[in-house]
Amino acid sequence: MLVIVFLVAGLVGYWAITKVPSLLHTPLMSGTNAISGVTVLGALVAATAAVTISSTALALVAVALAMVNVVGGFLVTGRMLAMFKGKKDKGTA
Repeated sequence: MLVIVFLVAGLVGYWAITKVPSLLHTPLMSGTNAISGVTVLGALVAATAAVTISSTALALVAVALAMVNVVGGFLVTGRMLAMFKGKKDKGTA
């Protein structure tokens, strides 16, 4: 049953992303960065609830991958915002 839910969620997600115009992909990515923060919290909870060494290792991998997603989202957002600065504004922070 969970495999069916996973497959349907993947198909719906793919369908939804392909319908978004290319101009909105970066704002959509930066908007979902908050959801990635929730993923980090979930991975941290899984790491603290881990009982065996293998489940601890998997939870730590989940934390690392979720953090890569969050940091990447912030980098993309920063680059997107830098595109909207004028030429004379680029020198100021």
